[in-house]
Amino acid sequence: MTLTNLIAFAIPVFADTAPARPSNFVRRENPPGYEWSLLKTDPYRGKQDDIFFINPEKGWYVNGAGKIYVTSDGGKTWEKIFEKPGTYFRCIGFVDELHGFAGNIGTDYFPAVTDETPLYETTDGGRSWKAVTNIVGPVAKGLCSIDILRTPFINAGKLDYRVTIHAAGRVGGPTIFLRSEDGGKSWQSKDIQSVCGMVLDVHFFTPKQGILCAASDAAVDKSNALILSTTDGGKTWDKVYQSERPYELTWKCSFPSDKVGYVTVQSYNPDKRVTKRFVAKTVDGGSSWYEIELTDDFSCREFGIAFADECTGWVGGMQTGYQTVDGGKSWTKTPMGMAVNKIRLLKSPKGLIGYAIGVQVYKLSSHPQSD
Repeated sequence: MTLTNLIAFAIPVFADTAPARPSNFVRRENPPGYEWSLLKTDPYRGKQDDIFFINPEKGWYVNGAGKIYVTSDGGKTWEKIFEKPGTYFRCIGFVDELHGFAGNIGTDYFPAVTDETPLYETTDGGRSWKAVTNIVGPVAKGLCSIDILRTPFINAGKLDYRVTIHAAGRVGGPTIFLRSEDGGKSWQSKDIQSVCGMVLDVHFFTPKQGILCAASDAAVDKSNALILSTTDGGKTWDKVYQSERPYELTWKCSFPSDKVGYVTVQSYNPDKRVTKRFVAKTVDGGSSWYEIELTDDFSCREFGIAFADECTGWVGGMQTGYQTVDGGKSWTKTPMGMAVNKIRLLKSPKGLIGYAIGVQVYKLSSHPQSD
């Protein structure tokens, strides 16, 4: 069975033992309370893939029906502002309230996708989009992730930001890495099929240092979950983690601090005796990783992940979400929607808020822990 069929079948239509925790592991004893609430959005049959907020109130989400929605009131109301049949919008990111990019999964993977354009750009807040054509290098088949990095610098006596954008894909291959050092004015692309078979997420800490959530092979039955690291802006990639089990790939990542990070590890193994599900964790900025157990449940498939701090975070699963307050030492199920593919966290005057997209869209609010 192909990965496409496995994913299509799995999405509803409405190390065996983790090593000892490092000595610098800290448990958070009294985290604030958090609550996820369902937002009113248009119905969608299946998993929607990405949501992005430029500030706590203004955000966008996309889905595989070629639709893009916007909110200006923190998700209370949503407006469909763009639709392109035949396009599978997989990822989205904005530089500011007007300038953004959206990635398409591309053809020859999901049925009914006819659009061959991998990357789109908007300059009017998402109401109109045009194909990005100023890419030097091999043509991308499709994209699964966009990362917007804003680096502060002093510009003529004022604080300014340099914007570096990365995009990568795709699930099922072929794999490619895109980079813009000037906020999207120009792009370079690099074929990375020699180092991985799939790319599901990209995240950069600095313009030079970043990671890819990947898979070792484009064929899921031969694949191990894989994390790659670069220190030269993506010119070269080093393997820093690879699972030992077949039918696995990494999916999404979250770094609540410079040192601590988490990556979801997906399993598509059809053997019902293989029931443990894992998250990969680093405490040294991504140089090395170890596995922590999320759950012992064959039905669990992991998708999105986000951490508010080094200890408190969430994982989106096929049927339910999971929350930890002790850095992954223990997990509890939490209602945050089905098949949550992406979770975005932001700071607001009222505290931490978050948005999670899957079959539906949910919003996270925080409140003080009661005694």
